[in-house]
Amino acid sequence: MPDPSYFTPALFEFLTELSSHNTREWFNSHKDRYEVTVRDPTLRFIAALAPRLRTVSPHVTADARPVGGSMFRIHRDIRFSRDKSPYKTHVGAHFTHARGGRDAHAPGFYLHLEPGRSRGGGGLWHPDGPALANVRNRIVSHPAEWTALRRRLDVQGEALKRVPAGYDARHPQAEDLKLKDFYVMEPFSDREVIGRDFLDRFVEVCRRMSPLMRFLTAALDLPW
Repeated sequence: MPDPSYFTPALFEFLTELSSHNTREWFNSHKDRYEVTVRDPTLRFIAALAPRLRTVSPHVTADARPVGGSMFRIHRDIRFSRDKSPYKTHVGAHFTHARGGRDAHAPGFYLHLEPGRSRGGGGLWHPDGPALANVRNRIVSHPAEWTALRRRLDVQGEALKRVPAGYDARHPQAEDLKLKDFYVMEPFSDREVIGRDFLDRFVEVCRRMSPLMRFLTAALDLPW
């Protein structure tokens, strides 16, 4: 049997309107609508996803708590931003390795829901210096594994202009050694997101990302 539909067009309608009325006054007057059409369906999706993700890896967590769980807050951190819009106009959820907690820089899977720009995938985003060095060192020490992984997955990320110091600029994986992030993302249409099989679709995307996650967690001495 296909999974029930967790999301409806009302989610995208709310986010579209929020992008045009991104004020505390507007949001507060529509807070009940946000909870019914955005927050609660996302939390139900996360709760249903939790046992499914354990079939991909027992070390990845999906936490459906409304505060402190996998779903990111709708409020933007505007302390150091020129854009003072108080709310995000997308929904984000991060499913991290159990040892990474809620750290957005820990290896994990990610779901992003936004009108016309939804996507999902996994990897490692903006790791700290030691973690980044560990990944680069594993690329150098396990070139065959990395090359096989790259044939299957389009690993992306922000990159340096030059190969970092301490690595051979002529190394076969020199371009990948420039990366500062290591992730793979797949787009979802709005129709896919509101479809009855979207949970299956997202789990399959996570499963396809497993070779990258396995490589990254091994580099960080984490179980997979």
